[in-house]
Amino acid sequence: MPDKQSVLPDVDELILLFNRLFKESENTILVKGDDEPIYLPADEKSPYNRVVFAHGYFTSALHEISHWCIAGKERRELVDFGYWYEPDGRTIEQQHSFEKVEIKPQALEWLFSIAAGIRFNISADNLSGDSSPTAGVFKQNVQKQSLAYLNENMPRNAQTFIKELRALYTDNQPLLEKSFLLSSI
Repeated sequence: MPDKQSVLPDVDELILLFNRLFKESENTILVKGDDEPIYLPADEKSPYNRVVFAHGYFTSALHEISHWCIAGKERRELVDFGYWYEPDGRTIEQQHSFEKVEIKPQALEWLFSIAAGIRFNISADNLSGDSSPTAGVFKQNVQKQSLAYLNENMPRNAQTFIKELRALYTDNQPLLEKSFLLSSI
């Protein structure tokens, strides 16, 4: 029998969960995309804001949801929340900038992953670029932020989402600090 963390839950079930929670209350839906992930505010094509994740990947959905949970009201009115993004192939300086803005989303993604009963994989998202000499510091910062969210204030929508992920995937197992070890990522 495979390890529970090696088998990803059904992404369509995740879409239904997210849409049940946030379609009406936040006018936002989760959408399986074909290529690159993107956030699209409501427009003439759709009355709903859309969190579009890449290639139907469960983990991509969790990552994009984490960005959505962090974005404030003004940013949710902008395509991709108005964030800077430099594609794969970044220089060391660009990678450092990427890592700074990815700490909070990846920290939430880690919480979402544990709540869904799956393994979290930290992402430098720079396979063909310069490797960062601070990759270990990035991991530590993501861990520190994950624990801060766990023990302090996390965005309201993230709390709601985690509660429902736990109910659906892990029989309401609590999120414990011991689940957030650097050796696990």
